[in-house]
Amino acid sequence: MTFSIVARSADGHSHGIAVASKFLAVGAAVPAAEAQVGAVATQSYANLAYRPQGLALLRTGVDAAGVVAGLTAADVGRSQRQVGVVGATGDGATFTGADCHDWAGGVAGDGFAIQGNILVGPEVVDRMREAWLAADPSAPLARRLLAALRAGDEAGGDKRGRQSAALLVVARGEGYGGTSDVVVDLRVDDHAEPVPEMTRLLDMHELLFGKPDPATLMPLDGPLAAEVRGRLVAAGHEGATLDDALASWAGVENLEERIVPGKIDPLVLAHLRGV
Repeated sequence: MTFSIVARSADGHSHGIAVASKFLAVGAAVPAAEAQVGAVATQSYANLAYRPQGLALLRTGVDAAGVVAGLTAADVGRSQRQVGVVGATGDGATFTGADCHDWAGGVAGDGFAIQGNILVGPEVVDRMREAWLAADPSAPLARRLLAALRAGDEAGGDKRGRQSAALLVVARGEGYGGTSDVVVDLRVDDHAEPVPEMTRLLDMHELLFGKPDPATLMPLDGPLAAEVRGRLVAAGHEGATLDDALASWAGVENLEERIVPGKIDPLVLAHLRGV
């Protein structure tokens, strides 16, 4: 019913899952992840208990293959299950029960596992693997996961059609405001083109919640400072200082994660200008 990838970033700091399916709200059933521990995807008559159980095993130091073996050995319904696991180090692992609907299968390697069932064919998994391995290892994990998911979708994906997708990425202390480990948690629950829609949502997420690139920050002084203050005043945000006014406006616009005292992110400036 589903195709997915669970993976770890090249630096080992981030873990995540991307999944798509002809299934309502697939993100409510398949993915689970814990920062610096790993990620689990359960699908094909999904056993949702695999999610907490898998993470608990990873937390104790069991490797991905051991987690898959442990989960399936204890499950009388394993012949209809499919699961992918990646841990903090080493190869990922995947399992496809003998009674999963065709086509069903998976591949795994260093830091990833890819699996799918009711697919148009093995080319879906093959294209996902190729896209994952071809991606820039230094790119954000969410982008690499989505690129792999897009490759599977373009190869035909779920042979029944398209309905939902989800993207989950965790990393210690890298969530909103530094108070969460959830870096990205996006879902498309019911849509004719869920993977392209997920791409649109991730673009929006990066604008609103991404951190500014220090190399592109512009000093708030001279004519630029005068322009920014004028635009903020026009928008009803004066503030005791320019930094205060900009932070106030950014909070209203949901751009607070991109604010740096004394400087301005070009993306924030473009938004302020209405570009």
